[in-house]
Amino acid sequence: MTETKHGRGLYLHVPFCKSKCAYCDFPSFAGCEKEMPRVIDRMCAELFDCRNAFPDTLVETMYIGGGTPSLLPPKLMDRLLRAAREAFPFSPDAEISCEMNPGTVTPEFLSVCVENGVNRVSLGAQSSLDHLLSSIGRIHTFRQVRETANLLRSFGLTNFNLDMMLGLPGQTMEDVRQTLDDFLALSPAHLSCYALIVEEGTLMEKKVDSGEWTLPDEDTERDMYELARETLEKNGYRQYEISNFAKDGFVCRHNRDCWLRHEYLGIGAAACGFIGNVRTRNPGTIPGYLRGDPQEQTILTEEDARFESVMLGLRLTEGLPESVFRKAHGMGFREAFGEKLDAPLNDGRLLFENGVLSLTRYGMDVMNSVLVELMPEN
Repeated sequence: MTETKHGRGLYLHVPFCKSKCAYCDFPSFAGCEKEMPRVIDRMCAELFDCRNAFPDTLVETMYIGGGTPSLLPPKLMDRLLRAAREAFPFSPDAEISCEMNPGTVTPEFLSVCVENGVNRVSLGAQSSLDHLLSSIGRIHTFRQVRETANLLRSFGLTNFNLDMMLGLPGQTMEDVRQTLDDFLALSPAHLSCYALIVEEGTLMEKKVDSGEWTLPDEDTERDMYELARETLEKNGYRQYEISNFAKDGFVCRHNRDCWLRHEYLGIGAAACGFIGNVRTRNPGTIPGYLRGDPQEQTILTEEDARFESVMLGLRLTEGLPESVFRKAHGMGFREAFGEKLDAPLNDGRLLFENGVLSLTRYGMDVMNSVLVELMPEN
């Protein structure tokens, strides 16, 4: 009897970086290149451990993130990608994404990626202005962004994303306008426009707190976001999530699945996973991961799971259908949230129409206020 396969995502976390950016609080580590072979060995072993634990898995999307996956020597990248395909069957139309940093991508690395089915790339470009890139610790220039985009195309990788950051220290509206123009000239299939968040413990926090760096005020940052949104929409990029814009047919399926709470397995140091109502996180350091320290597990209550569905689903501009919510949780929005829905519906932050709950355009700007009102009280 053939076993029924369960479509899932696969996330591979490559924790190596050349240097740490000023704003970054992700689990990534510079100066640890000597550990690359051992980490890849461990990741390959973990892939087969997960295969044994979840033998019904059919991989529909795979995302290789970091860190900087493109720092891996091609032979190690080849080993990792081959191990993933040996461990699990992949859907014929699987989306396989890989994060890369401009200036670290070589033809040899791309050749390995293409041979192993990588069909989508996300470039950490951030800005087209070299003085802004340098100030936040990025080690590439915009010339390298352009060169990398051309290299991707030469390998047939036209489905690529450019990351763009808003609200950088000293960034002006004109800077944002220039970066949008420069990025659009590269014709990416997808753009991600993220507002800078000053994370605790980062170099950015230290410089902002000391007054060395001044960030754009909240109104200016909102104007930057609106400029990006309007410019991209005028140029054929549909906003499908608060920070993400894509040409028709190029929505990032892996990320969209995460926002819809589809299951995925996490492989690598600090990698997160989600199966059933359990969220997992692997050891957050390279030594801990190599030692085999236990992963953290968080079992969500039914109330937490309902809130999480809305918190993630509302990020999508198409909203969250009540039918999807009811199938997952056995009840509708009113049964789950009751009178908590009244204020955001009445003041124009939320819209419930044709069986879909969504944020209005104004609601997207103040999403956190909606979530605060809907979150569990325990």
